[in-house]
Amino acid sequence: MKQSNQNEITALYCRLSQDDGADGESNSIQNQRNILERYAREHHFPNPRFYVDDGYSGGSFNRPGFQQMMTDMESGKIRTIITKDLSRLGRNQLHTGLYIEERFPMFGVRYIAINDNVDTDRSESTELMPFKNLFNEWFIRDTSRKIRAVQRAKAERGERLGTRAPYGYRKDEQDRKKLVVDEEAAAVVRRIFALCAAGQGPSQIARLLKREQVLCPTAYAYKTFGVAHSSLNLNDPYGWSDSTIANMLENEIYLGNTINLRYSTRSYKDKRKVEHPREECMVLENTHPALVSREVWDIVQRVRQHKRRPTKMDEQNKYSGLVVCADCGSTMVLHRAHTMSRSYNHFTCRTYKKDGTLCTAHYIRECVLDDVVLEDLRRVTAMAREHTQEFAAYIGSRQSAEIRKEMRGLERELAAMKKRSKELNSIFKRLYEDSVLGRITAEQFQTLSGSYTQEMEALNKTIPEKETAIQRLREQVSGTDHFISLAKRYTDIQELTPELLRLFIRKIVIHEKDVKWSKHAQQTVEIHYNDIGCVELPQPKGQSTAKGA
Repeated sequence: MKQSNQNEITALYCRLSQDDGADGESNSIQNQRNILERYAREHHFPNPRFYVDDGYSGGSFNRPGFQQMMTDMESGKIRTIITKDLSRLGRNQLHTGLYIEERFPMFGVRYIAINDNVDTDRSESTELMPFKNLFNEWFIRDTSRKIRAVQRAKAERGERLGTRAPYGYRKDEQDRKKLVVDEEAAAVVRRIFALCAAGQGPSQIARLLKREQVLCPTAYAYKTFGVAHSSLNLNDPYGWSDSTIANMLENEIYLGNTINLRYSTRSYKDKRKVEHPREECMVLENTHPALVSREVWDIVQRVRQHKRRPTKMDEQNKYSGLVVCADCGSTMVLHRAHTMSRSYNHFTCRTYKKDGTLCTAHYIRECVLDDVVLEDLRRVTAMAREHTQEFAAYIGSRQSAEIRKEMRGLERELAAMKKRSKELNSIFKRLYEDSVLGRITAEQFQTLSGSYTQEMEALNKTIPEKETAIQRLREQVSGTDHFISLAKRYTDIQELTPELLRLFIRKIVIHEKDVKWSKHAQQTVEIHYNDIGCVELPQPKGQSTAKGA
């Protein structure tokens, strides 16, 4: 039931965005209040009430003050809505027009824009309103374009676009655009990376930090710098989450790099964030002090690629993701002995575990694999360390023969795929033209384009994979010096750890025994080292033979 005029509200709506703030006092909230209050008093509008949105863009109507005004309007409390001008109501031409011409009349609400001389009770005053709304939208579109241009210019100059210093850093007091190390938080960051490199996952690290009562990033920023983040929860200052840890482990800021233009909005109307792939971003290296070394970073990324979950015995597989079947290529599964000695822990093929008819077990005990890998790792690093020139010459000769041959094959495949992709684009263009010109029906277009679409999707997925494989081989050709430097640093390897395995080894390939299930038959284990590829060294006879790879 409609309320009496005595209780009806005159809504005085004020809005100011950050962009409008540049116009100075003319659009300030206080100035709008004064204009609206004086107008309501002079024209005898009853029960004036202010609804204010300070710092909200006119491109969206998702504003708390405006939404509260709409709620009151829909409940029958409001009779009149007054703004300083049309742009204060909104700068979205379509939605602003819908509110004024459809939504407000639906609830019997009169709308007045003072400076634009718009009053919906006088139909002649709204004749130019669509054009004014269009100009208002042009303003926000032009502002958005200018802001994007400024952001890109800053990014190209190497300036960091983020407004807040990430955890582990603080802004330089001499130059607020630069980052310097915050040693207290940096120590926590380094520890997080070290824990991950040692095999712990984000959830485990988060629980550990919470148990030790280490302040989470938002609580630390508030306590140290007085900065209040939107997600700050003072009731849980040690509330580390696994997502926070995971984001830190994947953030190149800790490597000393700045990634600009990583996020954008879809348009000046749609403010939802869109994350761009790294190759589309502007990556600037060595822009500030790194908190972790490239070596630690690479280990952590390899660990993150093969996320390991603790077993019910709260143990982790240090080989997780590294051990693969030589025949089907699937990763091997570690079976733990719950009631027997740890020496009975063993790996079997994942495919065999699912369906014993598709592959064989490729059974190997974990302790045997430990001995084989540790012995071969010691032998290869000793050769790299003690016979550097001969080792480099051997790796170079093998790479020039095997890796370059593999690279040529991949490059031929990549060229053929790109050629086919261009052909498909031409086919799609011709089909579209035939459809538009009426040479084929819509059903024929769908039928003809269906198979081509699937082929194009497959190519779009495969081409980047081929490019990545070629790049990895190119890096491997020039990686001998890096491997030798690592070998000279690790001179006394006594135990295999998750970080050590990923520092030196890319994968371990397990072949089936010459005689399946035999305790004495030989079994080949290929060890694929990072940077250098295959390293075949003389092996003593035994149960399992290692062939470095």
